[in-house]
Amino acid sequence: MLLFLLFFSGVYALLQILVRRRTARSRLLHVKERKLDIRVAGWLSQFRRVYGHLHLLLEASHAKLGLGWFIVLTVMMLLLGIACGALFFQTVKGIVVLASMLGGLPYVWLRIHLISLRLRNRMEFLPAVEVLYQFYQVSGGKNVKQALQVCLEENRIVYPIKPVFEQLHRRLLTSRDMDESMRLFVISHGHIWAEYLSGMLRVALTEGTDITDNLKDLIQDMRRAQRTDQAERNRLLEIRIANFTPLAFLALFIFINVKMNSSNAYLYYVLDPEGRNLILDALMLIFASFLMGIYLSMKRM
Repeated sequence: MLLFLLFFSGVYALLQILVRRRTARSRLLHVKERKLDIRVAGWLSQFRRVYGHLHLLLEASHAKLGLGWFIVLTVMMLLLGIACGALFFQTVKGIVVLASMLGGLPYVWLRIHLISLRLRNRMEFLPAVEVLYQFYQVSGGKNVKQALQVCLEENRIVYPIKPVFEQLHRRLLTSRDMDESMRLFVISHGHIWAEYLSGMLRVALTEGTDITDNLKDLIQDMRRAQRTDQAERNRLLEIRIANFTPLAFLALFIFINVKMNSSNAYLYYVLDPEGRNLILDALMLIFASFLMGIYLSMKRM
């Protein structure tokens, strides 16, 4: 009995040591492999193009939602669309259309949010490049990374465009992939001037070439294009307003019909299959107009 108690006490003490070591390791190393979002992101990493595209969009839009939870939200919305289509429309067309619309809403929201950030940063891009040019010129055209750091430390590049340049600077300091960093910078701005600047920065960082004259020419070209840029901003605003017009007319049309005769409106819009199909077609066209508006906004930038 004494030997058994000694053996049991030794095994129990050994198990306690192993449990404490595992708990300490989990706390110190932040082992999170079992979390749902990490698993989903790891599965999606097999599809490199989709994974890279969504990762860059989320990072460019400064979204608080991680890639894993973004995919989980998309799948949940897809399942909700399937359930709503089967419950309300009870047709294959209704299931496919609602599943596509609700499943695509997270990506559409991400694109709309990114376009809003681009519009907000558009007018501040030229002053930011001018400040960067001044500090780069003072440094003798030797180190563009240091010039960018001084601009940010002295708050010469101001909000709302400052987070984009801070993001680029952090990536350069941590030796992240140069092409991916510049691509993220271009996606965050979404216009040709950002592409020109990213090309100049890439040459200066990789080859050590003096880009003072190139920055000066870029600033002069952007100043000449300011009037045209304001016209493009007005067109983008018109496109965004036009996107919400069909939805407003549909809501107004249904409201008038319900107000005039609620019983007939319920009979036609809810119970009658043809009425439900009419609403489905209207929602499908409105969603298509949203997608077209997003596409035109991206092309206008």
